[in-house]
Amino acid sequence: MNLHEYQGKEILSSFGVRVQRGIVATTPEKAVEAAQEMNHKTGTNWWVVKAQIHAGGRGKGGGVKLAKSLEEVREKASEIIGMNLITPQTSKKGKKVHQVLIAEDMYYPGEAETEEFYMSILLDRVKAKNIIVYSTEGGMDIETVAEKTPSLIFTEEIDPAVGLQNFQARRIAFNLGLSGEAFKNMVKFVIALYKAYLSSDATLFEINPVLKTSDNQIAAVDAKVTIDNNSLFRHSDFLKLRDIREEDPTEVEAGEAGLNFVKLEGNVGCMVNGAGLAMATMDIIKLSGGDPANFLDVGGTADAERVEKAFRIILADDRVQAILVNIFGGIVRCDRVAQGILDAYKNMSDFIKVPIIVRLQGTNAEIAKKMIDDSGLKVVSAITLEEAAAEVTQALNK
Repeated sequence: MNLHEYQGKEILSSFGVRVQRGIVATTPEKAVEAAQEMNHKTGTNWWVVKAQIHAGGRGKGGGVKLAKSLEEVREKASEIIGMNLITPQTSKKGKKVHQVLIAEDMYYPGEAETEEFYMSILLDRVKAKNIIVYSTEGGMDIETVAEKTPSLIFTEEIDPAVGLQNFQARRIAFNLGLSGEAFKNMVKFVIALYKAYLSSDATLFEINPVLKTSDNQIAAVDAKVTIDNNSLFRHSDFLKLRDIREEDPTEVEAGEAGLNFVKLEGNVGCMVNGAGLAMATMDIIKLSGGDPANFLDVGGTADAERVEKAFRIILADDRVQAILVNIFGGIVRCDRVAQGILDAYKNMSDFIKVPIIVRLQGTNAEIAKKMIDDSGLKVVSAITLEEAAAEVTQALNK
């Protein structure tokens, strides 16, 4: 589950991480009120108006703007709220901005210059360790830094059984070129950040930039946070942070129907039961010359209602040119699955305009194939993976 910047900062702050403070506003008028409140709280006379969407690179698309007066706050908020913000991490359509964060300006003048760093924490599944990735090149795309100047990317591996050690936090501060008060504050920042990452069951904490202020304080100016959905039973308070406006509508609909669905960019829909079979099915689609349009797992049941819902979700994507149903009849018999598919097809025959290939294997597979072949419906049956792939190829070449 992805969080907005302001939500991620709230989590960080609760673990003692210093953050750039701000107030969320949904209208230009509320943005001005938020700016006034921030002035009273922090003394800031300049404000940063930041679009709140689940995507990075907001500044490049015009979603982050500096306002030097209350009138400018209103003006910038009016420009950003309601816009379709296009960034390197959104589709070509972009994402509609529903709210902005009115944040304090932390780049205040002083004898020392401010510095920006990059820092993220994520899980390396191959090494089975948490990794802190950091760089002196904050505020930039970390991918660009890694490509052009890989020597400026540092990593710190953390054994989950041991946890982050103090010497590792000190090494991070040293590699970032800090000393004195800034060094001490960075050590505290890293320790608190890692605690927040662990305690919230996150899969990603990305802070870009981490700011060293002119008075040697260390603060998170941004926060990109992803929470592991499988851990939400331990974090009921996080559930209210979900913003379904930022999610794909078909994925939301599928979740409400109890279907595991991820929308992809291809032209062949796939309906399966089981994640492993889904991966194999997507491979089949690629081998047949197509591209998977989705990952859809109907789970252990495939009755008419569930299959019909799955068909409607897949066909909501107008790029789909064929559907491959690949079901293993272990928990549920193949003949029951076949009946569910046929009943669903009859219920929505006017809606289905693309070929449907069905491969059923397992208990009563032969009975199921005969049911489909004798149905008189435009549903093609297959027994082997090769047959299924050949039917997909033929469907795409029509």
